[in-house]
Amino acid sequence: MDTTTLAAFVAVDLLLVLTPGADWAFAISAGLRERAILPAVGGLIAGYAGYTLLAVAGLVVIVAGSPTALTTLTVAGAGYLVWLGWNVLRRPAVLAASEETAKASRMQMMLKGAGISGLNPKALLLYFSLFPQFIDTTGGSWPVAAQTGLFGTLHMTTCAAVYLTVAVLARTVLKTRPSAARAVTCGSGVLMILIGLFLLAERVAA
Repeated sequence: MDTTTLAAFVAVDLLLVLTPGADWAFAISAGLRERAILPAVGGLIAGYAGYTLLAVAGLVVIVAGSPTALTTLTVAGAGYLVWLGWNVLRRPAVLAASEETAKASRMQMMLKGAGISGLNPKALLLYFSLFPQFIDTTGGSWPVAAQTGLFGTLHMTTCAAVYLTVAVLARTVLKTRPSAARAVTCGSGVLMILIGLFLLAERVAA
């Protein structure tokens, strides 16, 4: 594979991942919950793994060519973000969760993470719009499926590094500041709602 193309993809992908959004908000919220960082980030990566598998199978190209399918996914993702944000505002993360609560919530955090990344508008942009621009379909040395798998793996690795850092920093910086932690958590919930409402408004306007 052309190293220039690969470097360009990594640069664009890193820029997208570093842009705060729903994934960031969820990672920050997870950082403020007891033992929730790894399951939450694992869930986010699992959602992108699903996209990668679809991309390797060639289904991304099919969905990208269907405006109705893209609109449906976008609206579903927007609605899910609004619902999650509202729940974050209703039950802000607490720093001193009990062991029983922590154990009970790990799977929930992982499933929420997978849902957020699986319906993340940035994921739709990345896999359905960006990937095809970097894939060589002229019959190069790498099959299309292999190129897609490599791009997906690079994206998941970047996400894991960035979101783990965000969650750990949130816990480290805010652990001794309960009021600031609550404010940041509520801010994350508000951000999820605003992103969801913006996407819904954009779909209606279109």
